[in-house]
Amino acid sequence: MSGARLLRHAGRKTVITGHYGSGKTEFAVSVAMLLAADPANKIALIDLDIVNPYFRTREKRELLEKTGISVYGSAFDKEITAELPALGANLRAPLEDECCRVLVDTGGNDSGALILNQFTKYFNDDATSVVAVVNANRPETASIEGAIGHIDSIEAVTGLSITGIVNNSHLLRGTTADTVIRGHHFCMDICLETGKQFWCDCYPEGIVDPEDLSELSESLMPLGMHLRPTWLDEVSAEKYCLQR
Repeated sequence: MSGARLLRHAGRKTVITGHYGSGKTEFAVSVAMLLAADPANKIALIDLDIVNPYFRTREKRELLEKTGISVYGSAFDKEITAELPALGANLRAPLEDECCRVLVDTGGNDSGALILNQFTKYFNDDATSVVAVVNANRPETASIEGAIGHIDSIEAVTGLSITGIVNNSHLLRGTTADTVIRGHHFCMDICLETGKQFWCDCYPEGIVDPEDLSELSESLMPLGMHLRPTWLDEVSAEKYCLQR
């Protein structure tokens, strides 16, 4: 499985940020499952996205736990249809366990990322990586200025420095190899302007053939579509790009 470059960059604790529609939660789940492919790894996924009621990692708790991934988040784990802003007290356990690799899925904007401030002491060390997932096809991050503005706002609110950029430019089922390639160049421009490190290029498995992305072969990361509800199949790429 590809994704080796990403794993070289990731710390023991990886905080994943990204605007709504970036696919950050799908990225978090796919990375967790990639890590869990090695039975020697102890993996935890912490869902701190308590603002957005859609695409939450804990909705796939059964799938993840069958793969050997522990899931932490809302104190109301069984009430996935009622999004209440309450966090389980036990989610600090994996952050304090030096044998556990932890992925933290945060809210999609600066307001959503505020929750990280409750756990600042766990993320101010060399074992933490903070990454921004960027979709160049969303209105809020469709320009270099917009994408950098979003990154700046996350950093300002949390006090954390985003060091990595992930290209997850997609158009739902309308994603093509060209979509990914254009997103790669977009994210490289962000890195050039900000000095941040480029992590990887994501592509949706079963929709884009990795052989069509040969020029990006060293940086490819396959994403599953574990969190995609069936109703999104009715949403066209054009409408998706215009949603706010």
